[in-house]
Amino acid sequence: MTKDAVIRAAYQAAGWALAPLAPVLLKRRLAKGRELPDRWREKLGHATLPRPKGRLVWLHAVGLGETMALRGLIKALAQQAPDLEFLITSGTRGSAEVIARDMPPNARHQFLPLDSPPFLHRFLHHWQPDLAIWSEQDIWPGAFFATQAHGIPQALVNARMAARSYEGRARLGSLYRAAFACLRVIDAQDPTTAHYLSKLGAQGVSVSGSLKPAAPPLGTDPAELSKLKAALAGRRVWVAASSHAGDEAEALAALEATSDSLLIIAPRFLNRADAIAADLHARNLPFARRSADEVPSPETRVWLADTLGEMGLWYRLADWALVGGGFDAIGGHNPWEAVNLGCPVLHGPDTANFATDYAALEAIGAARQVAPGTLASALPAPSEAAEMAAKAKALVQDAQQKVQTLAARLLALMEAQSCR
Repeated sequence: MTKDAVIRAAYQAAGWALAPLAPVLLKRRLAKGRELPDRWREKLGHATLPRPKGRLVWLHAVGLGETMALRGLIKALAQQAPDLEFLITSGTRGSAEVIARDMPPNARHQFLPLDSPPFLHRFLHHWQPDLAIWSEQDIWPGAFFATQAHGIPQALVNARMAARSYEGRARLGSLYRAAFACLRVIDAQDPTTAHYLSKLGAQGVSVSGSLKPAAPPLGTDPAELSKLKAALAGRRVWVAASSHAGDEAEALAALEATSDSLLIIAPRFLNRADAIAADLHARNLPFARRSADEVPSPETRVWLADTLGEMGLWYRLADWALVGGGFDAIGGHNPWEAVNLGCPVLHGPDTANFATDYAALEAIGAARQVAPGTLASALPAPSEAAEMAAKAKALVQDAQQKVQTLAARLLALMEAQSCR
């Protein structure tokens, strides 16, 4: 038996040994509100939906942003093969709740089972996908091995890996080499990721860029949008999107230095909403709360968007966006949801998680980095905002073409499997 085979067998044996502890762990998470009461058993491989008839493509991404990015690839796959059905899996409660509001046609969502053979085989026996597509950083060796054992072709797309992630995985190099050997297509967002994957043993890694620019625009209720546009007519509106404390401090300082705009604060984590409201009280800034169905009056300076799954609404109402995560040593957040809705992007200096994306946008003047304490002077005039939005369209169109090419490669995997 080779070293890789020994590592693979040991990993799977550990998964079997730890399986009895999984229900206990999940019930603890359920008690803390971190699992959905009617769906937590999906993580043990128990399906809560029937398998659709016909060919099924299974796509997995770990969290909210990664899951939403899959929509562009799903659209491209459906355009090229209209008969396909889709299963989306993810690991977080928030991703499940938001994708449910913006579900692609012929798609459904389940939670990914824990990386243990009994749960994975139960899941695969029920769903019997014809193709498995893994995305970004969520690499589960046991799931790769189980999917291979069921004879299902697999691909890793939109792969992203930073130096720290590589260093952690390199300590288990034999395990990841065995896992990557299960994959027939491996496509990375950037050359750095391709390099790290190759050093871990991945073969034939290609680079197509990020899926996020090609994702369809976030949805919203047209009637609600029309009503709120009428209510806010004549005001300059901007949004601090997926914000953290540092982003909000910069945004509020800029707001207090201006007099003619309304700031929407859409925090990354809704459990911070009360703390944000307390800060607004302390600053004597008149504000409204979306969760209380309050609509801004002419005197309102801040609208606290403390509801889930409405970013499509906020970006459509805003003249520009401060995309969060850039002032808090977090690494920045996805700029493309704003860009795809024609909303120009400003951001703080820390964009490590999306360095390639922001570099591409800034290279053509479609995004603007802001140093701490300078946001008020960096806010774009209406003509500047329109120019930034127009420049970003070329990048989106290029990404959409690359996704069509990637979709054709993935469909070829499924066709080759069916011919065996």
